[in-house]
Amino acid sequence: MYLEIVTPDQKVFEGEVVSAIFPGSDGSFQVLNNHAPLLSTLKKGTIVYKDKKNEYDVTIDGGVVEVLNNKVIVLAEAIVDEED
Repeated sequence: MYLEIVTPDQKVFEGEVVSAIFPGSDGSFQVLNNHAPLLSTLKKGTIVYKDKKNEYDVTIDGGVVEVLNNKVIVLAEAIVDEED
């Protein structure tokens, strides 16, 4: 499936992944290929996504996620710098 993570000022990630875990407002959830259509709000937390070889993570300050036809779009409010 195709994942795109964007904020108002930058594109954080764009590419093919095999899975992604999101910090949903009502609890975390995982999205895999051929997932049912979904629209959800996200709380501050970490998005973990995997390609065929590696696992990556990015911490966001909230936002929304849309899943439709194997395309996942995350509109994040901001990326949180974990060093702060």
